[in-house]
Amino acid sequence: MKPYSESCEQNRVPILNVLQPRLRTCRRLLEIGSGTGQHAVYFGAAMPHLIWQTSDREENLPGIRKWLEEADLPNVRQPLLLDVAQDAWPDVQIQAVFSANTVHIMHWPEVQALFAGVGKCLPEKGRFLLYGPFNYNGDYTSDSNRSFDAWLKARDPRSGVRDFEALNELAAQAGLILQEDIAMPANNRILHWEKSV
Repeated sequence: MKPYSESCEQNRVPILNVLQPRLRTCRRLLEIGSGTGQHAVYFGAAMPHLIWQTSDREENLPGIRKWLEEADLPNVRQPLLLDVAQDAWPDVQIQAVFSANTVHIMHWPEVQALFAGVGKCLPEKGRFLLYGPFNYNGDYTSDSNRSFDAWLKARDPRSGVRDFEALNELAAQAGLILQEDIAMPANNRILHWEKSV
């Protein structure tokens, strides 16, 4: 049985609508936290010009492989083992990074490591697109995000919906400049940064 995420099915079309025009000139992308592998299969099929490199922690790799094996897409690569907090990331040549629904699950030191790592592996003008729910000015954007944050913290007190301002500060430290903050369905956003140097 392949792993399955209902939210991946629900959000994939609006995410693709944002990704396609922004990744038109990119040739290689690293997805951090590929999860079930559903996004990689759907986005990879829709953007055949793009080499989509999946990655995740050890426990999620078998499920990703099942989705990839069934889809058999020539441009979607088998998952790399990547824990953002590890000292050395895999050596990949990319023009973009995509990550969905990850920073609210990670502990804060891992979020810091994520941005530092993305900053190191992206070339100048490389893009980082991050999807998920975010707080603004220390407050929730909706009651559903408030409830989701409470659920996350009940499961793991070190997780939770992250503040946009704190993430954007980490991005700046990594040489990433915010280009867009895009509203998405269900009170989510896509934050789009570009590597400046």
